[in-house]
Amino acid sequence: MPQPSSALIVGAGLGGLTAALALSRAGWRVHMCEQARTLGEVGAGITLSPGACRGLASLGLEDAILAASLPVPDIAFVHYRTGELLAGALHAEPAADHGLAGPRHIHRADLHSILVGELRRIAPDSIETGKRLVGVEHGSSAIARFDDGSSRAAPLLIAADGTRSAVRRLLFDAAPPQFAGQIAFRCLIPADAAAPFMRGAAVSIGAARIFNRYWIRRRTLVNVIGIARSERWREEGWNTPATVREFRDEFAGFHEDVLGLIDRAPADHLIKWGLFVRPPLADWIAGNVVLLGDAAHPILPFLGLGAALAIEDGIVLARALAQADVPSALRAFQRARNDRVDDVRTRSIQQGEIIQAADPDRNSVSRSPSQSTPLFDYDPCTAPIPL
Repeated sequence: MPQPSSALIVGAGLGGLTAALALSRAGWRVHMCEQARTLGEVGAGITLSPGACRGLASLGLEDAILAASLPVPDIAFVHYRTGELLAGALHAEPAADHGLAGPRHIHRADLHSILVGELRRIAPDSIETGKRLVGVEHGSSAIARFDDGSSRAAPLLIAADGTRSAVRRLLFDAAPPQFAGQIAFRCLIPADAAAPFMRGAAVSIGAARIFNRYWIRRRTLVNVIGIARSERWREEGWNTPATVREFRDEFAGFHEDVLGLIDRAPADHLIKWGLFVRPPLADWIAGNVVLLGDAAHPILPFLGLGAALAIEDGIVLARALAQADVPSALRAFQRARNDRVDDVRTRSIQQGEIIQAADPDRNSVSRSPSQSTPLFDYDPCTAPIPL
């Protein structure tokens, strides 16, 4: 059995924090370097698959996750123009709560806060902010160099620094992410203001667009995200202020429930961003450096499994490192994750094609990957790790 060692993690997002917490609980010394100067309220609602929930529960977070999240109701797909129900069920009342046995909706900031708080509790001073990576090397030790002139070395470096990963650019693939031909809008609407237009949590689909809405934070907020095909994206950032007018124009022709929600979007907290993708990498490993989460395998968001994949990565990587030396464990980790990641990537693309069809119907939705239970039941705590 390998002895616990030390790891440097670049990027304090959900995947990096999951890996840090799992390794810390196994006795590893972990240090995280995050580019942002503060860890704060970032993002909006996300979905946790049952497998991601089980992974987080294995880290002792079950009570905290249950308190901060809501059970996901039946996935209701409705026709973009008529509002006709195409699949699932619409319920204005809270869904039955089966704990972490079912998927959960949670504000990303709440989950992030839970992970940060627990890591700081068991490994104080393990997170360092304001560290922008500018160089990385691998050898007997992995070395990360930062723009403030400092550097850190460790026997293992885990790069969890997102779709625009600096580590990926420096060691694996210098090509920048490519615009996926999709623009997304996001906001949070107070539940009282949204109530007249919330027949239930639902995804309106069709005409090259989707519009998703569901409750979070004890049903005090409605999380709204709209995704529309677009030929170009001129903005530089991924968190650009948007106007209610451009959001409404993008979803012209949608049912009055959608337009009513858009009209109630808070003008000072409405965000847009372009979706970007990268081609699959043949290898996520360079010596004792490994990519994790979006740095390794960014996917389109049409199945809502991006956060789950990053959490799964963190759990499986820690399990592999508990069973083998670093080089063997990293190879086992990638072998364990390749098929799962490729499956989700392929099915996410298929899902987008179905739900953004010109005029979707019940038959097409019934064949969509979102109706495949095994896709969402992957368990990172028990999935085989081929050593």
